[in-house]
Amino acid sequence: MPYVPFCGQLSLIAVPKKIVCHLCDLLRLSRIESTVSTVIKNTRLTLEMIKIEHTLFALPFAFLGAVLAANGLPSVRQPLWIVVAMVGARSAAMAFNRIADRSFDARNPRTASRALPAGLLSVGFVWIFTIVAAALFVLAAAMLNRLTLILSPVALGCVLLYSFTKRWTQLSHLVLGASLSIAPTGAWIAVRGEIGSAVPLLLSLVVLLWTAGFDILYACQDYDFDRREGLKSIPARFGISGALWISRALHAAAFLALVWLFLITNLGAVAFAGVLATGALLVYQHRLVRADDLGRLNAAFFTTNAFVSVILLVTFGSAVFLHR
Repeated sequence: MPYVPFCGQLSLIAVPKKIVCHLCDLLRLSRIESTVSTVIKNTRLTLEMIKIEHTLFALPFAFLGAVLAANGLPSVRQPLWIVVAMVGARSAAMAFNRIADRSFDARNPRTASRALPAGLLSVGFVWIFTIVAAALFVLAAAMLNRLTLILSPVALGCVLLYSFTKRWTQLSHLVLGASLSIAPTGAWIAVRGEIGSAVPLLLSLVVLLWTAGFDILYACQDYDFDRREGLKSIPARFGISGALWISRALHAAAFLALVWLFLITNLGAVAFAGVLATGALLVYQHRLVRADDLGRLNAAFFTTNAFVSVILLVTFGSAVFLHR
């Protein structure tokens, strides 16, 4: 049986060639498994970092904007590129926000375990991810139509700007709402190539007010931290009790905007059922949260927000087909 040196450094030891080959195969397999494991881990951490599940809150509003614009089903390619645009824009915004806020996140007990402050992902990696996601958004806009491409830098600038607003204004919640409200009007433009109607603007107004209201609720968790760090927020400025009332007012305004949308679309009983269900969910959300008890805040945040956009898509979307 032939013998060969093993790994160069053990040249004085003769090892059977079959054993060397077997060991090399094991080393290669180990490296592959390690690489795959690293990719899976980084993917999981990245999806957690950008809160990919929150994209589902806004995506149905984009679909509804597209259905209303098309007065039915848009072409096959349009929803596909709308999804790509939504995922790209929101991923870029969330990743950029994590970069911009990493020093604050490191000092905040609630966020210190996030990937960047915990050192689980590098800043360089997150920058690359942000740039790729932004490029994906611009590509999707280009594939939709000329106007979406022209407006894509404006939309991207808006969603990235939010990351800095808590440093200088209590209206950061409204900026976040404005960022998410781009979705339905953007989807309408993606289908029609123009606005030309109050419908998408009213739907965007609903999203803006709804988002700002629940973001104020969410910010109540950081009341002490924001005041200590000098960050601007409605809870830090008006206290938790005052913030809850402002959130209620914004959600009441969102409901009125939704009623207005129902009236101008005239989509009948099915859409009206969606209006009533949304109103009931908003009331339920605020019944879960009290100034002296924020223990059920996450339940209010995730339960309500997971259903509002889906309910409106199903009811208003179905009504479109019933009234064609």
